[in-house]
Amino acid sequence: MAILIVDDDPVQCRLLEGMLQKFGYETRVLDNGDAALALLSGADGAHFDCVILDLVMPNLDGLGVLARLRQAAINVPVIVQTAHGGIDNVVSAMRAGAIDFVVKPVGAERMQVSLRNALTTSALEGELNRIKHSRSGTLGFKDIITKSPAMHVVLRMAEKAAASNIPVLVAGESGVGKELIARAIHGSGERRSKPFVAVNCGAMPENLVESILFGHEKGSFTGATERHVGKFVEASGGTLFLDEVGELPLAAQVKLLRAIQEGEVEPVGARKPSKVDVRIVSATNRDLIADVKEGRFREDLFYRLHVFPITVPPLRDRPADIPALARHFLTLFAAEEGKRIRQIAPEALQLLSSYRWPGNIRQLENTMFRAVVLAEGDSIGVEEFPQLTAQLGASPRALILAQVEESSERVAQSPPAAALQATPVQPDAVPLLDAEGDVRPLDEIEADLIRYAISHYRGQMSEVARRLRIGRSTLYRKLEALGIGGDAQAELESVAAERHPRKIA
Repeated sequence: MAILIVDDDPVQCRLLEGMLQKFGYETRVLDNGDAALALLSGADGAHFDCVILDLVMPNLDGLGVLARLRQAAINVPVIVQTAHGGIDNVVSAMRAGAIDFVVKPVGAERMQVSLRNALTTSALEGELNRIKHSRSGTLGFKDIITKSPAMHVVLRMAEKAAASNIPVLVAGESGVGKELIARAIHGSGERRSKPFVAVNCGAMPENLVESILFGHEKGSFTGATERHVGKFVEASGGTLFLDEVGELPLAAQVKLLRAIQEGEVEPVGARKPSKVDVRIVSATNRDLIADVKEGRFREDLFYRLHVFPITVPPLRDRPADIPALARHFLTLFAAEEGKRIRQIAPEALQLLSSYRWPGNIRQLENTMFRAVVLAEGDSIGVEEFPQLTAQLGASPRALILAQVEESSERVAQSPPAAALQATPVQPDAVPLLDAEGDVRPLDEIEADLIRYAISHYRGQMSEVARRLRIGRSTLYRKLEALGIGGDAQAELESVAAERHPRKIA
């Protein structure tokens, strides 16, 4: 989770930043209110889960920032801190929208509790808003949980589509959230006050497709004991979402094409067609172009639906979304099950992030539901995901050992032959070039060096810190950034010690 610190006191900023990083939070520091407002109002604003705001600053102070955030409808939770803890300041800050108030210098335990409560409250409020918007048909793009740059591109495309009545085809694997995108397009457009009707084209019996989509008159066929208006008429004025449209039989595709072209449907047994006004949003997990070439999908219908294509990437290509979605499902299911589960352990988040998720978000949702049911304490750990560890083929301890082994193997490997000709490399050197002969990113080199040092010095963290010429607390903070925190650090030390037992004099 990312925390924005806004304070003009550099000493307090450094102390608070170090404290939050020790807790495992990602941080960013700004020294004035104007810069904070510009950041939170921009495209990167959604990246931050909470703001710690100094109340007394030159120019735009904390109360001014709170007022501007409210005016801009930016709902990020804000914890106000100041050296002046008078009751008037507390009341003013809370009335302005702050979720909590702390007095400098704040203790680590007090700040951790304040952050946990603020994030939990914000998550619950977000869930309530999403439920309300979903039920009222006004679900918007701000209700979609994502921190992935790839998804931000998708949402910008969808926002453009929402501003018109252009037909949209949402493509993507099963479980990536295609219907959620369709609902956000409807909820952000001019038809949001009208019906949103979803039809699963793959779940309709072939002999009833026409009746379900276009309706039928009473007595038009055996079993038609009453009149049915059909999904097109139900959605008139609003949006008709055709999920898995590639599963429609060819006979139904012909009539669907006519309904879209003419803006009218002819119910089974009716004497004349009925006019309809619907916005078509369709979705598929199939390659419709290949289906068109093989004659399984009509080319003319394809071009009617494929006017504004949007492709939603699978979850494995959106690793930044996994922690955010996992916390979202934790909040939702913990509330439903009546459990006071506050967090997911860093090792558990690392496990979730290392899995490929072939079932995408739907699979992650079900996995988190099971973990909430299994959990007995106030935190979800690796032990709540036995199926994932089994599928990954390793225990939590073995996963940590694999990290050390993998890093040691990378460190022991030599650079490409071209690089060897230019610069001699020692066997134990950390490679500076990748397989293509390009310089590796600095953070990757640092990560390899730290892991190799832990292995080389047999898990003696004090010696590792001394040899790397960094403080022990800095070393642990860097380990947390690598996804190795808390109990996993002690586990890593013991693993390294087992691989290199200390000699007895």
